[in-house]
Amino acid sequence: METRVVLITGASTGIGLAAAVQLMNRSVKVYAASRRGGKSEKAASGVGEMIHVKMDVTNEQEIAAVVAQILKENNKLDGVICNAGNGIAGAIEDTTTEEAKYQFETNFFGVVKTIQACLPIFRKQGYGKIVTTSSVAAIVPIPFQAFYSAVKSALLIYMQALAIEVKPFGIQCCTILPGDSKTDFTNARKYTKQAESGNSVYAKKMKYSVGKMEKDEQNGMSPDVVARSMVNQILSKSMKTIVIPGIQYKIICWLFYRLPDKVSLWIIGKIY
Repeated sequence: METRVVLITGASTGIGLAAAVQLMNRSVKVYAASRRGGKSEKAASGVGEMIHVKMDVTNEQEIAAVVAQILKENNKLDGVICNAGNGIAGAIEDTTTEEAKYQFETNFFGVVKTIQACLPIFRKQGYGKIVTTSSVAAIVPIPFQAFYSAVKSALLIYMQALAIEVKPFGIQCCTILPGDSKTDFTNARKYTKQAESGNSVYAKKMKYSVGKMEKDEQNGMSPDVVARSMVNQILSKSMKTIVIPGIQYKIICWLFYRLPDKVSLWIIGKIY
Protein backbone atom coordinates (compact mmCIF):
# COMPACT_ATOMS: atom_id res chain seq x y z
CA MET A 1 0.00 0.00 0.00
CA GLU A 2 1.32 3.44 -0.95
CA THR A 3 2.29 5.61 2.03
CA ARG A 4 -0.06 8.50 2.66
CA VAL A 5 1.37 12.00 2.94
CA VAL A 6 -0.23 14.57 5.24
CA LEU A 7 0.69 18.15 6.17
CA ILE A 8 -0.34 19.37 9.62
CA THR A 9 0.13 22.88 11.01
CA GLY A 10 0.57 23.83 14.66
CA ALA A 11 2.32 20.50 15.19
CA SER A 12 4.96 21.43 17.77
CA THR A 13 2.76 20.87 20.85
CA GLY A 14 -0.69 19.87 22.06
CA ILE A 15 -3.34 18.55 19.71
CA GLY A 16 -1.21 19.10 16.60
CA LEU A 17 1.75 17.13 17.91
CA ALA A 18 -0.54 14.37 19.20
CA ALA A 19 -2.15 14.07 15.77
CA ALA A 20 1.23 14.01 14.05
CA VAL A 21 2.47 11.19 16.31
CA GLN A 22 -0.72 9.18 15.85
CA LEU A 23 -0.53 9.54 12.08
CA MET A 24 3.13 8.53 12.09
CA ASN A 25 2.28 5.44 14.13
CA ARG A 26 -0.40 4.57 11.57
CA SER A 27 2.14 4.44 8.74
CA VAL A 28 1.65 7.99 7.46
CA LYS A 29 4.43 10.31 6.32
CA VAL A 30 3.63 13.46 8.25
CA TYR A 31 5.04 16.91 7.60
CA ALA A 32 4.68 18.53 11.01
CA ALA A 33 4.74 22.29 10.46
CA SER A 34 5.33 24.92 13.13
CA ARG A 35 7.20 28.16 13.61
CA ARG A 36 9.82 26.47 15.79
CA GLY A 37 10.40 23.25 13.82
CA GLY A 38 11.79 20.16 15.54
CA LYS A 39 13.66 16.88 15.19
CA SER A 40 12.23 14.40 12.71
CA GLU A 41 11.60 10.79 13.71
CA LYS A 42 10.31 7.47 12.39
CA ALA A 43 7.69 5.11 13.80
CA ALA A 44 8.82 1.94 15.54
CA SER A 45 7.41 -0.01 12.61
CA GLY A 46 9.76 1.88 10.30
CA VAL A 47 6.92 2.82 7.94
CA GLY A 48 5.46 6.02 9.36
CA GLU A 49 7.58 9.14 9.57
CA MET A 50 7.27 12.62 11.12
CA ILE A 51 9.24 15.34 9.36
CA HIS A 52 9.30 18.66 11.20
CA VAL A 53 9.31 21.72 8.96
CA LYS A 54 9.43 25.40 9.86
CA MET A 55 6.38 27.21 8.55
CA ASP A 56 4.51 30.29 9.74
CA VAL A 57 0.92 30.02 8.47
CA THR A 58 0.73 33.81 8.14
CA ASN A 59 3.61 33.74 5.64
CA GLU A 60 2.53 32.72 2.13
CA GLN A 61 6.13 32.27 0.95
CA GLU A 62 6.92 29.81 3.73
CA ILE A 63 3.72 27.87 3.06
CA ALA A 64 4.52 27.68 -0.66
CA ALA A 65 8.06 26.49 0.08
CA VAL A 66 6.86 23.66 2.35
CA VAL A 67 4.18 22.54 -0.10
CA ALA A 68 6.78 22.58 -2.89
CA GLN A 69 9.11 20.48 -0.72
CA ILE A 70 6.35 17.93 -0.10
CA LEU A 71 5.59 17.64 -3.81
CA LYS A 72 9.26 17.33 -4.72
CA GLU A 73 9.81 14.55 -2.18
CA ASN A 74 6.53 12.66 -2.71
CA ASN A 75 4.89 13.86 -5.92
CA LYS A 76 1.58 14.05 -4.04
CA LEU A 77 -0.23 15.31 -0.96
CA ASP A 78 -3.11 13.27 0.44
CA GLY A 79 -4.36 15.65 3.09
CA VAL A 80 -3.83 18.74 5.19
CA ILE A 81 -4.79 19.37 8.81
CA CYS A 82 -4.96 23.07 9.67
CA ASN A 83 -4.49 23.16 13.42
CA ALA A 84 -2.31 26.24 14.14
CA GLY A 85 -4.07 28.75 16.35
CA ASN A 86 -3.91 31.20 19.23
CA GLY A 87 -6.26 32.97 21.62
CA ILE A 88 -6.81 36.47 22.94
CA ALA A 89 -8.91 37.41 25.95
CA GLY A 90 -10.48 40.70 26.96
CA ALA A 91 -13.76 42.58 26.80
CA ILE A 92 -15.01 43.52 23.35
CA GLU A 93 -14.93 47.21 24.24
CA ASP A 94 -11.31 46.87 25.37
CA THR A 95 -10.13 45.14 22.19
CA THR A 96 -8.45 47.29 19.56
CA THR A 97 -8.80 46.65 15.85
CA GLU A 98 -5.19 45.53 15.71
CA GLU A 99 -5.73 43.03 18.54
CA ALA A 100 -8.80 41.65 16.78
CA LYS A 101 -6.81 41.34 13.54
CA TYR A 102 -4.14 39.41 15.45
CA GLN A 103 -6.78 36.87 16.43
CA PHE A 104 -7.96 36.42 12.86
CA GLU A 105 -4.55 36.42 11.18
CA THR A 106 -3.47 32.97 12.37
CA ASN A 107 -6.78 31.30 13.20
CA PHE A 108 -8.59 32.24 10.01
CA PHE A 109 -6.35 33.70 7.34
CA GLY A 110 -3.55 31.29 8.23
CA VAL A 111 -5.96 28.45 7.50
CA VAL A 112 -7.14 30.11 4.28
CA LYS A 113 -3.57 30.60 3.04
CA THR A 114 -2.61 27.02 3.82
CA ILE A 115 -5.67 25.57 2.11
CA GLN A 116 -5.24 27.84 -0.92
CA ALA A 117 -1.73 26.43 -1.38
CA CYS A 118 -3.03 22.84 -1.27
CA LEU A 119 -6.19 23.12 -3.36
CA PRO A 120 -4.51 23.18 -6.81
CA ILE A 121 -2.69 19.95 -5.89
CA PHE A 122 -5.85 18.26 -4.68
CA ARG A 123 -7.78 19.30 -7.79
CA LYS A 124 -5.06 18.00 -10.10
CA GLN A 125 -4.95 14.70 -8.21
CA GLY A 126 -8.72 14.38 -8.16
CA TYR A 127 -8.73 13.84 -4.40
CA GLY A 128 -7.60 15.38 -1.13
CA LYS A 129 -8.74 15.80 2.46
CA ILE A 130 -8.90 19.02 4.46
CA VAL A 131 -9.36 19.02 8.23
CA THR A 132 -9.45 22.16 10.35
CA THR A 133 -9.56 22.78 14.09
CA SER A 134 -12.45 25.02 15.07
CA SER A 135 -14.03 24.91 18.55
CA VAL A 136 -17.27 24.42 20.43
CA ALA A 137 -16.86 28.18 20.91
CA ALA A 138 -17.89 28.49 17.26
CA ILE A 139 -21.39 27.52 18.38
CA VAL A 140 -21.42 28.63 22.02
CA PRO A 141 -20.23 32.27 22.40
CA ILE A 142 -17.62 32.75 25.12
CA PRO A 143 -17.74 36.14 26.90
CA PHE A 144 -14.43 38.00 27.13
CA GLN A 145 -13.12 35.73 24.37
CA ALA A 146 -15.60 36.98 21.80
CA PHE A 147 -13.07 37.34 19.00
CA TYR A 148 -11.87 33.79 19.52
CA SER A 149 -15.48 32.57 19.28
CA ALA A 150 -16.03 34.77 16.22
CA VAL A 151 -12.98 33.49 14.36
CA LYS A 152 -13.83 29.86 15.09
CA SER A 153 -17.38 30.47 13.89
CA ALA A 154 -16.06 32.08 10.71
CA LEU A 155 -13.83 29.06 10.14
CA LEU A 156 -16.74 26.65 10.56
CA ILE A 157 -18.87 28.46 7.96
CA TYR A 158 -15.88 28.81 5.62
CA MET A 159 -15.27 25.07 5.73
CA GLN A 160 -18.92 24.22 5.08
CA ALA A 161 -18.97 26.49 2.03
CA LEU A 162 -15.64 25.09 0.87
CA ALA A 163 -17.00 21.53 1.13
CA ILE A 164 -19.75 22.42 -1.35
CA GLU A 165 -17.38 24.12 -3.79
CA VAL A 166 -14.70 21.43 -3.95
CA LYS A 167 -16.87 18.31 -3.80
CA PRO A 168 -16.90 17.96 -7.64
CA PHE A 169 -13.10 17.63 -7.54
CA GLY A 170 -13.11 14.72 -5.10
CA ILE A 171 -11.97 16.91 -2.20
CA GLN A 172 -13.46 16.34 1.26
CA CYS A 173 -13.66 18.80 4.16
CA CYS A 174 -14.07 18.21 7.89
CA THR A 175 -14.15 20.65 10.80
CA ILE A 176 -13.26 19.42 14.30
CA LEU A 177 -14.94 21.28 17.18
CA PRO A 178 -13.09 20.44 20.42
CA GLY A 179 -14.32 21.54 23.80
CA ASP A 180 -12.04 22.21 26.79
CA SER A 181 -8.70 20.50 26.19
CA LYS A 182 -5.65 20.25 28.43
CA THR A 183 -2.88 21.80 26.30
CA ASP A 184 -0.31 24.60 26.30
CA PHE A 185 -2.96 26.78 24.67
CA THR A 186 -4.04 27.91 28.14
CA ASN A 187 -0.64 29.32 29.09
CA ALA A 188 -0.14 30.79 25.62
CA ARG A 189 -3.38 32.81 25.72
CA LYS A 190 -2.79 36.55 25.29
CA TYR A 191 -4.75 39.43 26.80
CA THR A 192 -5.67 42.81 25.40
CA LYS A 193 -3.51 45.69 26.60
CA GLN A 194 -6.48 47.22 28.38
CA ALA A 195 -7.16 43.95 30.19
CA GLU A 196 -3.52 43.69 31.28
CA SER A 197 -3.53 47.28 32.57
CA GLY A 198 -6.15 46.42 35.17
CA ASN A 199 -7.99 49.68 34.45
CA SER A 200 -10.88 48.11 32.58
CA VAL A 201 -14.40 48.42 34.01
CA TYR A 202 -14.78 44.78 32.96
CA ALA A 203 -11.65 43.64 34.85
CA LYS A 204 -13.32 41.77 37.72
CA LYS A 205 -15.84 39.93 35.56
CA MET A 206 -13.28 39.18 32.86
CA LYS A 207 -10.81 37.76 35.39
CA TYR A 208 -13.49 35.44 36.76
CA SER A 209 -14.70 34.38 33.31
CA VAL A 210 -11.28 33.62 31.83
CA GLY A 211 -10.18 31.98 35.08
CA LYS A 212 -13.20 29.66 34.89
CA MET A 213 -12.34 28.82 31.30
CA GLU A 214 -8.69 28.10 32.11
CA LYS A 215 -9.68 25.84 34.99
CA ASP A 216 -12.01 23.92 32.68
CA GLU A 217 -9.25 23.65 30.08
CA GLN A 218 -6.75 22.22 32.52
CA ASN A 219 -9.34 19.67 33.61
CA GLY A 220 -10.42 19.06 30.05
CA MET A 221 -9.97 16.18 27.65
CA SER A 222 -6.56 14.93 26.61
CA PRO A 223 -5.18 16.29 23.33
CA ASP A 224 -4.87 12.65 22.27
CA VAL A 225 -8.66 12.35 22.26
CA VAL A 226 -9.11 15.34 19.95
CA ALA A 227 -6.19 14.20 17.80
CA ARG A 228 -7.78 10.78 17.40
CA SER A 229 -10.86 12.41 15.91
CA MET A 230 -8.67 14.21 13.36
CA VAL A 231 -6.68 11.11 12.49
CA ASN A 232 -9.77 8.92 12.12
CA GLN A 233 -11.27 11.40 9.68
CA ILE A 234 -8.14 11.99 7.61
CA LEU A 235 -7.68 8.22 7.23
CA SER A 236 -11.33 7.39 6.59
CA LYS A 237 -12.73 6.78 3.13
CA SER A 238 -15.53 9.29 3.65
CA MET A 239 -15.06 12.16 6.12
CA LYS A 240 -17.81 13.72 8.20
CA THR A 241 -18.38 17.45 7.68
CA ILE A 242 -18.39 18.28 11.41
CA VAL A 243 -16.99 16.27 14.31
CA ILE A 244 -17.45 17.22 17.98
CA PRO A 245 -15.23 15.08 20.25
CA GLY A 246 -16.79 14.12 23.59
CA ILE A 247 -20.43 13.29 24.27
CA GLN A 248 -20.83 16.19 26.73
CA TYR A 249 -19.89 18.73 24.07
CA LYS A 250 -22.22 17.13 21.53
CA ILE A 251 -25.03 17.60 24.05
CA ILE A 252 -24.03 21.21 24.78
CA CYS A 253 -24.07 22.13 21.09
CA TRP A 254 -27.37 20.30 20.56
CA LEU A 255 -28.99 22.16 23.46
CA PHE A 256 -27.65 25.54 22.35
CA TYR A 257 -29.40 25.22 19.00
CA ARG A 258 -32.70 24.09 20.54
CA LEU A 259 -33.12 26.26 23.62
CA PRO A 260 -34.51 29.80 23.21
CA ASP A 261 -31.70 32.33 22.66
CA LYS A 262 -32.42 34.17 25.91
CA VAL A 263 -32.20 30.94 27.88
CA SER A 264 -28.95 29.81 26.20
CA LEU A 265 -27.26 33.18 26.73
CA TRP A 266 -28.49 33.38 30.33
CA ILE A 267 -26.93 29.98 31.07
CA ILE A 268 -23.61 30.98 29.49
CA GLY A 269 -23.67 34.23 31.47
CA LYS A 270 -24.15 32.29 34.70
CA ILE A 271 -21.28 29.91 33.90
CA TYR A 272 -18.84 32.63 32.86
